[in-house]
Amino acid sequence: MSRVELGFGLITCQRFPGESRPDAELIQDALDLAERADRLGLASVWVSEHHFVDDAYLPAPLPLCAAIAARTLRIAIGTGLLLAPLHEAVRLAEDAAVVDGVSRGRLILGLGLGWRAEEFDGLGIPLGQRGRRLEDTVATLRQAWEGGPVTGGAQIRYPQLLVRPLPARPGGPPIWIGAMAEVAVRRAGRIAQGFMATEVTPMGLAEQVGWALEARERAGADLSDFTVSMHAPVFAWEGPGARALVGPHHRYVAWKYDDMEGRRYGQEPDAASRPLRRPGPGAGSDADLIVGSPEAVAERIQEFADAISGQVARPLHFIARAYWPGMDPAVQRESLRLLGERVAPLLRAVS
Repeated sequence: MSRVELGFGLITCQRFPGESRPDAELIQDALDLAERADRLGLASVWVSEHHFVDDAYLPAPLPLCAAIAARTLRIAIGTGLLLAPLHEAVRLAEDAAVVDGVSRGRLILGLGLGWRAEEFDGLGIPLGQRGRRLEDTVATLRQAWEGGPVTGGAQIRYPQLLVRPLPARPGGPPIWIGAMAEVAVRRAGRIAQGFMATEVTPMGLAEQVGWALEARERAGADLSDFTVSMHAPVFAWEGPGARALVGPHHRYVAWKYDDMEGRRYGQEPDAASRPLRRPGPGAGSDADLIVGSPEAVAERIQEFADAISGQVARPLHFIARAYWPGMDPAVQRESLRLLGERVAPLLRAVS
């Protein structure tokens, strides 16, 4: 059996239908949960990014990461995912370096391609250039954080700029890339230090890891210096009724991804009770939800780690998507406590 590092996320600060608290209070609640995850000893806490969404889905992940860094001591802080093609690469290098300094080297920069045409149109970025822009952004980040002049990549060019300050971590935060399609998974293996999967079975994860490692080996990169991560919806609970407690919130998150894809606006009060139709990337489905006692949750998570045992040297970094918009705060805190005090020790104890 393989060890697992357990993280908590994905913090989005979304407004659940009927929520009356102001956005600022939802952000403060998110910071409180991140601080609690740190005290519980979880390995990481993760934020996400989307733009122009009526339920206030977090559009600025790095400012929130900086706030989390200022309120925590040891937990790693990750973006899951920051939509790299939507960001100017040198400014991203500068912002991430500052956040890494605030956290004293605890930032993990998880990058993704993005998929919503509305976001690309709204920010003036051609959707068709997203793959090339992602690769050029990674090249730019590496140049910036090594301390020399930044010239960019094939498509994004700079006139030998210097980026200061440098990150606290030598060489900068590790870059992980989220991917689902084979070509994107192979890109992650080739240019990143980690790969982040989602909406995958244990055997599917093993296949994707094989693609990433094959591409990494062909590129001549270090196979031992590579992290496999994944995220899936999780709700740990003692006693009966766990699925009923989490169900409306899980359905809302999945429904909202579908709503974003359709460019519809205005929250519908029955959204949380609707059946899932066409979840977007990372939204998940009822079959993906890992729910039950701490022991049952740990057993399900362990299946993913065991599926890739022997493929990678490092533990699987499993991000429990256990941040639930609109959930009763007491229920949210108790489920988080069970993750830290009951689930994580079971995963760390295996050998």
